[in-house]
Amino acid sequence: QVQLVESGGGLVQAAGSLRLSCAVSGRTFSSYALAWFRQAPGKEREFLAAIRGSGLTTYYADSVKGRFTISRDIVKNTVYLQMNSLKPEDTAVYYCAAGWAATAVRSTNEYDYWGQGTQVTVSS
Repeated sequence: QVQLVESGGGLVQAAGSLRLSCAVSGRTFSSYALAWFRQAPGKEREFLAAIRGSGLTTYYADSVKGRFTISRDIVKNTVYLQMNSLKPEDTAVYYCAAGWAATAVRSTNEYDYWGQGTQVTVSS
């Protein structure tokens, strides 16, 4: 149906930057919201950022606001997460997701499709 594949993760030093990409393929809808979540060992999956199908409306968690930026390329059907000023506590597996997100864009329940995740490790 819909496949999402993350890339761009890796090891980076504190205060450094990474850009994650998520390629979306299969049966997609231009009205789908796209989002980024992360999950560290022993913790719940955490909402980071979301963007509406238009690409004009974005949402951010307080923990990353001002440091992370979500964007999407409609033609390439790809969503990005630019991460700046990274901290060791940002270490986690990062997931992209797609769904209607009609009610609560920050909830995992609003997303029907998920990528496999990409590891981001921030060293001190």
